[in-house]
Amino acid sequence: MLQASSLTTLPGIRHAFFTRSGGVSQGVYSSLNGGVGSGDAPEKVAENRARMAAALGVSADRLVTPFQIHSPEVVVAQEPWTRDSRPRADAVVTQVPRLAIGVSTADCGPLLFADREAGVIGAAHAGWRGALSGVIEATVAAMERLGARRASIAAALGPTIRQSNYEVGPEFVERFLAADPANARYFERSQREDHAMFDLCGYIAQRVEQAGLTQFEDLGLCTYEEPERFYSFRRSTHRDEPDYGRHINAIALSD
Repeated sequence: MLQASSLTTLPGIRHAFFTRSGGVSQGVYSSLNGGVGSGDAPEKVAENRARMAAALGVSADRLVTPFQIHSPEVVVAQEPWTRDSRPRADAVVTQVPRLAIGVSTADCGPLLFADREAGVIGAAHAGWRGALSGVIEATVAAMERLGARRASIAAALGPTIRQSNYEVGPEFVERFLAADPANARYFERSQREDHAMFDLCGYIAQRVEQAGLTQFEDLGLCTYEEPERFYSFRRSTHRDEPDYGRHINAIALSD
């Protein structure tokens, strides 16, 4: 698993951006697939998630992730939920100790948040739709409602597809420019006519700053570029693979 130095130094906080290593899944899911919505064998996903929970210092049933819908929706976790009862959202916040909250990703941006002084944490799935529609700002606002202060919140971005591997079409660019003409700075010309390369990580960083956070760390890793280390929806699509694994990115208050 990978960790952000800015979160590691916070007492009472445990977190991880899990890679694809260390699990029991096979084939395209090899090996630490945490995606309950994937086509992987449920018992293997359950074992993988139990291993992740143990690394975070919680029991298997106390690692929760939402049913993600590429939205700005945020939920407050007060107790564990089951696979069948998981809420439809793209971010989770809590102030409950020993409850690990997380999001799954396979190219989109995983963001973990912590205000140790207030004892409030958060996790957000920031794909382009969620980032554009305000999932980052909504997560920070939800943390504030639990007592966090923006000046005290540290945020870290885990492995995410980088600009050199993120080609998009003209309608994608138009949507971002319609939202804000200044978004042009997140696009570079592609070798294909009418296409562009999108800097999702740069855009996320700007939205984090716009949300009023001054403590931000980007691990600088690309999911697409390292097939032995990371799952990637886009890489699997380019390879015409039948499915892909999902990373879990999670955080917990240890006390």
